[in-house]
Amino acid sequence: MPTLSAEELHERLARDLPGVVLPDTPLQVRPPPAHGPPPARRANVDPLVDPAQIVAAATYMRDTLDYAFLSDIAVVDYLLDGVFELVYRFYNVAGGPALVLKTRLPREQPEVPSLTPVWPGANFHEREAFDLYGIVFTGHPFLRRIYMWDEFEGFPMRRDFPRQGDKYIGEEE
Repeated sequence: MPTLSAEELHERLARDLPGVVLPDTPLQVRPPPAHGPPPARRANVDPLVDPAQIVAAATYMRDTLDYAFLSDIAVVDYLLDGVFELVYRFYNVAGGPALVLKTRLPREQPEVPSLTPVWPGANFHEREAFDLYGIVFTGHPFLRRIYMWDEFEGFPMRRDFPRQGDKYIGEEE
């Protein structure tokens, strides 16, 4: 069973793919609500990858490290910083913990190369991120909405999407 840690992944990516790993900069997070215990904070050791190099880093995960299962692509909207953070979670089919690659995109023009041409399992994950957040995956063979209808305006999972009074609430046929 593989036992590669996030720190070791960070070191190997930096050594084997120069220029792929970026220095991590802390992001602004809203303070937790006053009730309940504060959330546990851990140091971010997951590698932050240059968006232009995400395909090379993901291919390295699969072909060199045998992390052949791309479990999901999550999107975190850091509205205060003006960035989206994409979190790619990989597993080795022999077992062991997941490894994560992260990349950050500007909210004004969120665009990143698609993994789908080299990793077909990324197809629906990328379409979901496109549909709900507006992230464009260049080179994706069929980048269309997957949940919302084609005429829907906006991206409902963005933190600045109106929660009340948007044009679809209360609309009658």
